[in-house]
Amino acid sequence: MAYLLDANVFIDAKNRYYRFGVCPGFWDWLVYAHEKDLVLSVKQVRDELMDRGDRLSLWCRTHRKLFVDTNDGKTFDSMKSLSAWVAQNYQPAAQAKFLGDADFALVAFADAYSHTVVTNEVPSGGFEVKIPNACKWMDVPVISPFQMLTDQKVKLVLSK
Repeated sequence: MAYLLDANVFIDAKNRYYRFGVCPGFWDWLVYAHEKDLVLSVKQVRDELMDRGDRLSLWCRTHRKLFVDTNDGKTFDSMKSLSAWVAQNYQPAAQAKFLGDADFALVAFADAYSHTVVTNEVPSGGFEVKIPNACKWMDVPVISPFQMLTDQKVKLVLSK
């Protein structure tokens, strides 16, 4: 089991609470945790992040191995099941948005390989397909980045 990170984990960390210049320990921990096979994401997330043209894009470019390919039979099987659920429960516009988004590959890959999805999204009763809703249907664990750090007993401390 690994933690599979959604794009918003990277984006929110960079923009808010773990900015590169303020908290480099978070980014160092991601690299360390990936080397220990604890943390990864999917290439579709990397593609979203690379389009931003910012410091995060550069970080993703230099940490390509953290983002895995989802082009395999197990993931495709999960995609079939997930897309059928989406088609039965959401309007065409929401279906198109989700099925064309990195979230679709993220949830399917997590299901295929028994990973835990890490996201800042919250469940929705609305018209959009949200990661927590899809994970619940697929029986995939989903947690916040703060819960992941707590579970891993990560301590980001100031050293002098």
